[in-house]
Amino acid sequence: MQEELDSVLAVLNSGWLTTGPKTKLFERLIAQKCGNKMAVCLNSATAALELTLRVLGIGAGDEVVTTPYTYTASASVIHHVGARIVFADVAPDSIFIDPAKIEEQITERTKAVIAVDVAGGMPDYDGILDVLKRKRELFVAQSELQSRLGRVALIADAAHSFGSNFKGVPAGRVADFSCFSFHAVKNLVCGEGGAVTWRDLGAELDDEIYRQFMLLSLHGQAKDALAKSQVGGWRYDILFPGYKCNMPDVLAAIGVSQFNRFDGIAAARRRAVSEYSKRIASVLGDKVEIFPHETDCYESVPHLFMLRINGADENKRDCIIDYMARECDVAANVHYVPLPMYTAYRNLGFKIVNYPNSFAAYENEISLPLFNNLASQQIEYVVDSLAKAICVG
Repeated sequence: MQEELDSVLAVLNSGWLTTGPKTKLFERLIAQKCGNKMAVCLNSATAALELTLRVLGIGAGDEVVTTPYTYTASASVIHHVGARIVFADVAPDSIFIDPAKIEEQITERTKAVIAVDVAGGMPDYDGILDVLKRKRELFVAQSELQSRLGRVALIADAAHSFGSNFKGVPAGRVADFSCFSFHAVKNLVCGEGGAVTWRDLGAELDDEIYRQFMLLSLHGQAKDALAKSQVGGWRYDILFPGYKCNMPDVLAAIGVSQFNRFDGIAAARRRAVSEYSKRIASVLGDKVEIFPHETDCYESVPHLFMLRINGADENKRDCIIDYMARECDVAANVHYVPLPMYTAYRNLGFKIVNYPNSFAAYENEISLPLFNNLASQQIEYVVDSLAKAICVG
């Protein structure tokens, strides 16, 4: 924490608070971590997702496929750009989007798939890419970038997976575009913030993509504040009516400090998951099923500690959470309520009955507290509280 405080103080003393040298440094560090040439820092992963759709030229008349088992940001950005949200259910007994369901949903209007990383884990990106390649004959490009890709674009909502990898490939390099979150509860924290990075598409196109993100994130203004501050640099143009979602240096300073000790953060979260798993095996046995953070396909930096209460329905799960909060002062959570269960998405015509695997993943899921300095005694207390709640519930 002291490093973050010192970094913020240094920025405050520098007199440069908005997007400037610290943000540009953070961008370079993120790109390097992911094995890419470039990254763009923004004020949220939501902004990163929406601007990515806009950079790709996606809008009215287009369709974008995503999962209903996610936070609203994964889908709302599709609606924001005027495209049609198309949901593909998760795979059976899974929390990840099903490539077979994606294949069923792709039409000549489909321009992108937003796959969602959950809890630090990652979906079957190989299977998704195979589907997108098989469906190339349906793809109709409507922008230069779409033509360069030559197929439906794959976007990773990687809000949960900074530092994770898929078959040894780092998050940020698996999909065509990857969008990270640095919100206060994430593994790497700026307080608020996000970033987008992309696989190399050639120097000229990479430079143009970066330029488009800069324009979109700062009102369509042809110069940022750093460039305008140079001698004689006051004059600028507005190329189109853009948005305002840049990351200021004061937040980037926190991110850079967190980045410098990220290996320790990742190790602490993995240690907590390991201790949780051992305690649960000892106390609860087969009464619960733990979400895996290491598989043959991915190795996660754990963001959530998710588990299922075997044999529980939605009502029993809710009773367990209520008991833990009321009697034990333990705040458990649920990830996720599928989007078709919310009013906004019901009003768009979605029905949860059409996504049975997502409902099955939701109805008995509980997320236990997980943070960097979670102590062993706290882990024991949480698991023991869960055991009591299951017995009572």
